[in-house]
Amino acid sequence: MDQQPSKDAKYVLDQQVGFIMRQANQRHLAIFSRHIPDLTPMQFAALAQLCALGRVSQNALGRATAMDAATIKGVVDRLRRRGYVASSPDPDDQRRVHLTATTEGLAAFRALAPLAHEITAETLAPLGEAEQTEFLHLLSKLR
Repeated sequence: MDQQPSKDAKYVLDQQVGFIMRQANQRHLAIFSRHIPDLTPMQFAALAQLCALGRVSQNALGRATAMDAATIKGVVDRLRRRGYVASSPDPDDQRRVHLTATTEGLAAFRALAPLAHEITAETLAPLGEAEQTEFLHLLSKLR
């Protein structure tokens, strides 16, 4: 049966926050993959945080990158296979895994960090400087 939309319904998909944020995220992901095709944004985020934090538990890295336990495990496993991350069990708690960036991981991060800045700049390019600052400020309030 064909249902006609209510004349009261003013729901316009392309004016909804989730739809607009998804489109902006898709644009950002496309920019990211052009600049850094060998890592996913989540892999890069984990590597960046690991390089910033130093030796850290896998659980703490997950929290620092806003990834749940299963996701950070998969991301770390892929980074480990690339030789970017080394892991070792906690001597006091064998369930806990400690991570460190390898020499290769640190070198990769240092080489990729300027590209990450370019990605941010390109993502925000449609906005003026003041708009960029305000946009980032407002987005941070949605976390």
